[in-house]
Amino acid sequence: MLPGNLTNHVYLSELLLTNEKFVTTCDELTAILDKYEIPYSFLKQTKDIWCRDYMPIQIEMNRYVQFRYEPSYLSKYLQLQSDPMLVCAANGLKPIFSNINLDGGNIVNWTDKALVSNRIFSENRGYEGNLVADIEKLLEAEVIVIPFINGDMTGHADGLVRFYNNNTIIGNNREDEYKYWKRGINGQLKKHRLNYIDIPFFEFKDKRYPDNAIGCYVNFLEVANLIVLPAFDAKHNKNEEVYDIFKEYYPERDIEMIDLTEIGKLGGLLNCITWTIAQ
Repeated sequence: MLPGNLTNHVYLSELLLTNEKFVTTCDELTAILDKYEIPYSFLKQTKDIWCRDYMPIQIEMNRYVQFRYEPSYLSKYLQLQSDPMLVCAANGLKPIFSNINLDGGNIVNWTDKALVSNRIFSENRGYEGNLVADIEKLLEAEVIVIPFINGDMTGHADGLVRFYNNNTIIGNNREDEYKYWKRGINGQLKKHRLNYIDIPFFEFKDKRYPDNAIGCYVNFLEVANLIVLPAFDAKHNKNEEVYDIFKEYYPERDIEMIDLTEIGKLGGLLNCITWTIAQ
């Protein structure tokens, strides 16, 4: 598979252009991409802005795997459930299709390994076969199953962890996470001999947006030499602290920040609204 630093093109949903709530953020993000000469395109036939989830996984140049996209959290909101077959066809993509139900946001990959949360099991009840082994075969990579956060609507891995390099994960500060999640991730780190970089985060509570993603910094955009971090207009934010940490760990990379408060209220951030590939 191709990690973010080996990709060179960003795709966004066309809905970011047509919904006035997102236009400002879209303009600011594309301005950053223009600054670093990163090409971008807009996907047709999408029903919501979270294109990472319903787009395929790039295995290598011009080879993709598309998982089934029928997340349980959209079972009552089918008007928001994009059809991957239609989206791929409308955008000239011809992936291999799998019947395994797995959102793209629940696959955090490096070249030879991928992190997925154990939400995969409840999303594939009754699956005949070895689910993890079958995903490994499709991705041509080792799959490491980590716990998801109880109460997280999506159960995705990309709001928890990312790869820093082949043997190091960068993720939410374990000391501030739930104890069961800390135990679970530490167990996997030990089992797979992985290191971990703790990144600060904070909780934002608003009854109007119970499933918001505000405060999560590891859901960032990585493409080529560029990393775009989410920033938040909220009390007790850790914007400057997180920016400094990323500058320390990625001294050779271009680091930018963009206000994702409005989009974050809806439950997703930069990795969610982007799909990155190598062309």
